[in-house]
Amino acid sequence: MAESRSPIRHLKAIAIGAGSGLLILVLIIGGLTLASTGKPAATTPTATPTDTPTVTPTPEGRDCSIANLTADKLLIGLHVQVMNPETNEVLFDILGDTPTQTASVMKLLTAAAALQVLGPNFRVQTKVYADLDVPGQIVVVGAGDPTLSRARVGVQSVYKDAPKIADLAVQINAWSRATPITSIVLDSSYFAGPAWDSAVSDSERSLGYQPLITALQVDGDRDNPTNETSPRSTDPVSRVGVALKKAIGPLAVNATLSQATAGTNLLKIADVRSQPISKWITHMLKVSDNTEAEFLARLVSKQLGFDGSRESIDSAFKTALASAGLVTDDLNLKDGSGENEENQVSATFINSLLKKVLNRDGNFDVIYQGLPVAGESGSLASRFNGENIDAAGHIFAKTGWTRHEYSLAGIIKAKDGTNLTFSIATIGELTDTTKQAIDNLATGIYRCGNKLSADTTPTN
Repeated sequence: MAESRSPIRHLKAIAIGAGSGLLILVLIIGGLTLASTGKPAATTPTATPTDTPTVTPTPEGRDCSIANLTADKLLIGLHVQVMNPETNEVLFDILGDTPTQTASVMKLLTAAAALQVLGPNFRVQTKVYADLDVPGQIVVVGAGDPTLSRARVGVQSVYKDAPKIADLAVQINAWSRATPITSIVLDSSYFAGPAWDSAVSDSERSLGYQPLITALQVDGDRDNPTNETSPRSTDPVSRVGVALKKAIGPLAVNATLSQATAGTNLLKIADVRSQPISKWITHMLKVSDNTEAEFLARLVSKQLGFDGSRESIDSAFKTALASAGLVTDDLNLKDGSGENEENQVSATFINSLLKKVLNRDGNFDVIYQGLPVAGESGSLASRFNGENIDAAGHIFAKTGWTRHEYSLAGIIKAKDGTNLTFSIATIGELTDTTKQAIDNLATGIYRCGNKLSADTTPTN
């Protein structure tokens, strides 16, 4: 790329060969994002009738019941579906075809969309330019990397091996040498606003679960870069400027900070790249990181030629997920993290996606490897103990929680050796003990395996 910089161009997606049943995304790259440098994003045929789960099978030989477990009063507003992905049979179903809110199970869709569109090796680049029309002025241009860290060299932020503000400062000082920097302009225009979803409580930001979504920020805008849950600010962009000015040192001591869109007569003087998107996805799934989820959603939007706004996520995700052969007609998608309780996704769709994850379709092995494991890792490390200990190590699933939902969806390597996919969601006025009832139900599915009865009527 030439050292001078022209105005940013959006990425565009062109569908080729639609008549053949294939959706091939041709990405025209411009501006600041980096294309994948490794395995390209996978494209697969659109869904066919054979991809759709069949109706509940006849009960012959399937006499292991979980009906009493589903009757637990803690499981308010229960939606549950269990599928044998090898035969495409739905073994158990309560409202499985009815779209409902997802909580953080939404991150499975976000991961799949990112892998389809960006590919596992995509990296985000943050760049610094000298404005040749304004001597002494540098411009920091964000392209959607919330992992950029102000943590000092040798200290890991929550995002392991993240790029550092200190590395940008070293490059800037090497270019500037003895010339003072008089102003630092911060360009966070890459994503269209608004920066906050009005359907999500502001307490999610102040308590430390999600930042304002701006294309330029450090450490996911955490007060403490080393804490997963840490309060976020009301001005993440300025935090970047303060950190960079400090890192540059004496040459920027009198520099002013401002926020604006970069000009066109620019010379690149510094840049850093994020870890591959596959690393983001693994971390996002393990600890349910809302920040990475929201940024991945907007990067998918931008790569497909949309504006990176929250409003574009529904269209962008449907395009991405359809390219994996998934039927997206009934989806209503509001965000990337699942914090918005207006997301609408059915258990049937989730199981169709999980079948592809189990089969490692395309790049979906990244999702499989990132799933928390019951009793062992991630957000499931402390669950499936006591009477459910036999299921520990055999359930690979994404957890979810909002004010009005608990959810769990993933893959069960059942006691009888059968691989099953499942989705469980409870909707309503819930308590923390609902998680235990969900774990009891998932353990029951593990114990039944392919003998799981379709009967939903409790025996007592």
